[in-house]
Amino acid sequence: MSGVLSKELIVADGTARTFSEAIREAGELLVKAGAVDPAYVDSMEERERTMSTYMGNFLAIPHGTNESKSTIHRSALSLVRYAQPIDWGGRGDVHIVVGIAGVEDEHLEMLSKIAVVFSDEDDAARMRDATTVDELYDLLESVND
Repeated sequence: MSGVLSKELIVADGTARTFSEAIREAGELLVKAGAVDPAYVDSMEERERTMSTYMGNFLAIPHGTNESKSTIHRSALSLVRYAQPIDWGGRGDVHIVVGIAGVEDEHLEMLSKIAVVFSDEDDAARMRDATTVDELYDLLESVND
């Protein structure tokens, strides 16, 4: 599972203004990297309609449905940071959106590594306040281990 996050999959200043746009922005990075088919992005929005991916501590982790597994070519993470918070459907404000695509059950390992970073409020605040791709990568690169 090494190398699921690269600097090419990180945007330090996202442009989305709604949670739906943010899901698309994170998903399109996965498509551009060749990790998923465009249909996977649709399944990320479908997942959000049935179960919120808002995690707290300024974080949302949109990912596709189980039915979309066939549209994943390789495991990957995308990360988009928003300077202005995005209201995640009334559940809370989000500054960091991490899109996940995991082959087989690799998404579970990725989720647990992300949870470790964001369970610490200081680390979550550092992610929220980071302004460059390099800073964001350095804070989350442990997912590549």
